[in-house]
Amino acid sequence: MIEYSMKALTADELSFKVNHIQAAPDTKFEIKPMFSRQIRHANENPKINIVMLECKIESTEDSPKPFNLLARFVGVFEVQNMNTEEDRRFFAINATETMFPFLRAAVANLTADALINPLTLPVVSGATLFPDDRGGAQYTLNLDPKVVN
Repeated sequence: MIEYSMKALTADELSFKVNHIQAAPDTKFEIKPMFSRQIRHANENPKINIVMLECKIESTEDSPKPFNLLARFVGVFEVQNMNTEEDRRFFAINATETMFPFLRAAVANLTADALINPLTLPVVSGATLFPDDRGGAQYTLNLDPKVVN
């Protein structure tokens, strides 16, 4: 059975930029955050997996936004017994669930610190955030205090 523990979490990049847009006072903007995730093995130790989780909001000509935002976190996990594709999927989902609350808090804090209404991302399951993770089997995160520090 796969076992993992998060050894480190770092905010790799946090940025907020106001976009000066000419808009009527009652204009409503559709804010749709884009999420991305990358998982790779450390070259020097195959048990170490690095997970990058990112939330991005960008203004475009087709879809103007009052601000651009980028929050990127990097987590370092020690993983044992990850042998199958199902193990990799299980790890990806649970690493996402472990890191997402930190990303969610960063987005709320960045917008609040910019003196705008805080943008609070919804609480979502790690199995539903990325389409690749959705499938017949849904997982839940079980935290063992002896394993996760």
